[in-house]
Amino acid sequence: MAAYPRTRILVYSIITIAALAADLLSKSIVFSRLGGVFQGTGWLIDSWLKFELHTSLNPGALWGMGQGFATGFAALSVLAFLGTNYWLFVRGAAKSAWLTVALAMVSGGALGNCYDRLGLHGERFPDETEPALAVRDFLRFRFGNYDYPIFNIADSLLVAGAIMLMIQSMKQDDEATPANASESKVS
Repeated sequence: MAAYPRTRILVYSIITIAALAADLLSKSIVFSRLGGVFQGTGWLIDSWLKFELHTSLNPGALWGMGQGFATGFAALSVLAFLGTNYWLFVRGAAKSAWLTVALAMVSGGALGNCYDRLGLHGERFPDETEPALAVRDFLRFRFGNYDYPIFNIADSLLVAGAIMLMIQSMKQDDEATPANASESKVS
């Protein structure tokens, strides 16, 4: 087990909880103010770039793929959350502040969408009596004639965290570089 600053547990926890709270609170506010599913504000920005708040339920994952597997996606979210915590705090990956922040954002986003996939939000599809096992989305953008898929804060956190992870993977390992450089000179 690698050593890491113990404050990383606090940093990870605060970011994860804040991300989860921002996601669930924003969904709750938008859906309650707009009156439920499939309601919109009209374009708040109306030019080549258009933006509105428009409530929608996504019973799948990315862009609606995998519809009908909400419980499976929720289970994967929980496993990913547990795996992330193991990797960070048992295996010591939390020694990297960048990685800790990136995975906290991913964890907060995954937990927010997991909550929705379990139907805990109580929203229903029209003409259905049971809560929808679907993620609540509400951020709608149009670029020219292209309607971007509606998304939410959790999705934004997941993407930002994934971008941070990609950047991390492209960085050279600062500790390995001097050792590799001296080995190549000796050879």
